[in-house]
Amino acid sequence: MGYCCVCKEGFRGNPYLSHPDLGCKDINECDDGKHRCSRRCHNVEGNYTCSCPPGYRGDGYIDGSGCKFPFMEISLGISVAFLFVFTFVSTLCWGHKQRSLKQLRKKYFEQNGGNYMLQQMYQQQGHTDRAKIFSEDELRTATNNFDENRILGRGGQGTVYEGILPDNTHVAIKKSRIGGDPRQIKDFINEVAVLSQINHRNVVKLFGCCLETEVPLLVYEYVDNGTLLEHIDPLKNEHPLSWEIRLRIAVETAEAISYLHSAAAIPIIHRDIKSANILLDHNHRAKVSDFGASRLVPLDETQVTTVVQGTLGYLDPEYLLTGQLNEKSDVYSFGVVLVELVTGNKAVDFNKPEQRNLAMHFASSLKEDNLWEILDKRVLHQKNEEQLKEVAFLARKCIRVNGEERPTMKEVAMELEGLISMKKHPWGKREDMMSEECEYLLGHVADGYGNASASTSTVYDSIQREVAFEIEDGR
Repeated sequence: MGYCCVCKEGFRGNPYLSHPDLGCKDINECDDGKHRCSRRCHNVEGNYTCSCPPGYRGDGYIDGSGCKFPFMEISLGISVAFLFVFTFVSTLCWGHKQRSLKQLRKKYFEQNGGNYMLQQMYQQQGHTDRAKIFSEDELRTATNNFDENRILGRGGQGTVYEGILPDNTHVAIKKSRIGGDPRQIKDFINEVAVLSQINHRNVVKLFGCCLETEVPLLVYEYVDNGTLLEHIDPLKNEHPLSWEIRLRIAVETAEAISYLHSAAAIPIIHRDIKSANILLDHNHRAKVSDFGASRLVPLDETQVTTVVQGTLGYLDPEYLLTGQLNEKSDVYSFGVVLVELVTGNKAVDFNKPEQRNLAMHFASSLKEDNLWEILDKRVLHQKNEEQLKEVAFLARKCIRVNGEERPTMKEVAMELEGLISMKKHPWGKREDMMSEECEYLLGHVADGYGNASASTSTVYDSIQREVAFEIEDGR
C-alpha cells in the first residue's frame, strides 16, 4: 500500500539509501562487456556510446553499420590522383616530344633544301603542275604508317610503298636509302623541280616530295601492272608479251629517254635504265621510273664525272672504267633492254654460265652469225623475222664498248618508230610502189610530154642506193 524504490537503468545498488557509495551507482558497461560496440566503447552516466577508430567509417555498433575501412574511396581517390599526375606528366612529355619533333623536322627540311625548294616553287607560280611539298604526316596516313603490306618493291635506291592520298589518288611513295649529302641537295631540288614539270606520257609523273624526314620521300603516280622484267621473265610470267607489244614498249621507252636527253629544260641522264625500272600500266604502256640515280647535265656540259652507280649487266663499261657519265651511258643500258626484249633472257643470269652477261653473249652470238639461236622462240615467227633482225642489229649498235660509236637516243627512237611504220605501210618491200612514191615526193620533174628529167632519175637512184645500204646495215 506504500511505495517501492528501484535504481535507474544503467545504475546498480540499494535504491533506499541516499549515500553515494551505498545507494545506486553507475554501471560501466564497457568494462563488464555488456555493450554492443564493434570497436570502441565510451561509458557515460547511465549508458555508453560506440565509435570507430580514425580512418574508419560507420556508427560503431555491432547491430548497426559497425566500423569499415573505406578501401573503395581511398582506391578511387588514389586512382584519380594518379590519373591526374599521369595526364599532367604525359601532356608535358607529349608537348616536349612534339616540340622536339617539330625542331627535328625543321632541321631535316632545311638540311634537305626545303628553303631552296620553296624558292623554286615561288618562281614556278605560273605552272599548274609544279611539285607539291607533302608533310610527313600526310604520307604516313597515305601508307598506313609505312605498313609492310603496302610495299610495292625494294631496290638499290630505296623502298617503294603504295599510298592513297585524301583525294583517293593512288600514288607510289619512294623512301630513299641514300643519305643527305649537302653537296647533292641543290642537284636533288633541281631534279625535283624539273621532273615535276615533265609531262611526258611515258615518264612516271612526279607529284612532289616530303623534306621533313632524314632522307627525302618522293611521290610518284601509281602504275598498276608491274615491271617489264616481270613480264619478260618466263619464271615470273607464263604468258609472254607478244612481239608487237614488246616493240611498242621499246619505242615508248626510247622516246621517253630521248625526251629526257633532248627536250627537258635541263638534260637528264637516267643512269639506271633497266627492265625493272620500266613500269607497265593496264594497257602495257611503258612508264620510265626511278630517277634516284639520275643526274642533271647543264646545257654547256657534255659529260659529268661521278661516282660509278648503276646495275650490274646494264652498266656502261666505258662509264665503269672512266667515271665519265654522258647520254651514251643510257644508250648502252637501253641496248641491254632491247636485247632482253628480243631474247627473253635476263641481263645477268648466274644460273647460265655460258650467258652470265647477256650483252656480251649477245654480241658474241651476232659476231658468230648465231642470231636465230638466241632469239626468243616464244615470239619468233615468219612475219616478224625481219623486225627482230633489225632490232637485234640496233641493239648491237647500242651496246658497243666505245660510246662514240653508239647512236643517240633520238636516233634509236627514230629507227624503232620506223620499224613500226614499215609494218603499217610496207611500201619499202615493193620496188614499184617505192619508185612511184619517190618520184612523186621529188616533184616528178618532167617535160611537157610527161617524161622525167635526167636530174630526177639521178636523185631517185641515189635514194634507192641509200635505202638499200641502210637495210643491209641493219637500220
